[in-house]
Amino acid sequence: MRAFVFPGQGAQVIGMGRALAEAYAPAARVFEEVDEALSEPLSHLIWEGEIEALTLTQNAQPALMATSLAAVAALRAEGAGVEAAAFVAGHSLGEYSALCAAGALSLHDTARLLRLRGQAMQRAVPVGVGAMAAILGLDRAAVEEVAREAAQGEVCEAANDNDPAQVVVSGHAGAVARATEIAKARGAKRALMLPVSAPFHCALMKPAAEEMRAALATVEIATPLVPVVANVRAEAVSAPETIRALLVEQVTGAVRWRESVAWRGAQGGGELWEVGAGKALSGMIRRISREAETRAVGTPDEVRAAAAGATAAGQQARQD
Repeated sequence: MRAFVFPGQGAQVIGMGRALAEAYAPAARVFEEVDEALSEPLSHLIWEGEIEALTLTQNAQPALMATSLAAVAALRAEGAGVEAAAFVAGHSLGEYSALCAAGALSLHDTARLLRLRGQAMQRAVPVGVGAMAAILGLDRAAVEEVAREAAQGEVCEAANDNDPAQVVVSGHAGAVARATEIAKARGAKRALMLPVSAPFHCALMKPAAEEMRAALATVEIATPLVPVVANVRAEAVSAPETIRALLVEQVTGAVRWRESVAWRGAQGGGELWEVGAGKALSGMIRRISREAETRAVGTPDEVRAAAAGATAAGQQARQD
């Protein structure tokens, strides 16, 4: 049984989703609705703007969601809707894409929430005060120990457990810089500062979490059509009020992606479709599980190929 997974920040590129909008009217309507929800032509920025502007957190988050949901709309037009998936999951902001794809959040509310989420995260910590760094070659337990040693009274936490050899730390800039040096001294293959404007998924994001708590209290969350794997629990959830609480917790909590993929494997496996921009999640997934089957679904050709493969698999299952 296949599952849909949705990318997070960093996958954005100018032009993403444009071919989908040109090939599929339902995909074009996704971009139109996001523009309406935000009262601005975000689609113009996505397709013809400058990458520096698109990369701003408040723009990147709704833009990546719009691109993912455009691909979902195209898949549905080809008869491969999310309803047939075993579950959906997303990396950080991708969890909002997953919830929208599964019908738990409306597209209008998802766009507004992600715009606010990006703004709130940026407001929470002045530029330059916080930082994030990727530690390659050490597992989560080792990186957590590095972070504790590097903190020295400041915040430094394991923020993204992406795969067995890539863990991201987040916190005060000085503490994160110390963590990179300690990690290299303890055998990390690489430890590099990331080009981000805020320290996501750590305690410094508490002001942003409170803003999201207030915003999420005003929107309707429905029971998703299929279970959604929550970042902070690394397991599927369906109860609307649980989803609401976990989205608040997610702002400061770690993204447990490695465990989320492992949870999927424990449910019986199946092909994982990376829906939207880029292929970063597919790389992480294959490093987590060599047996995992992944498929990128972000262009019209990829949509058609995925839908055809799903149809063929369904026919084979019926014959068996």
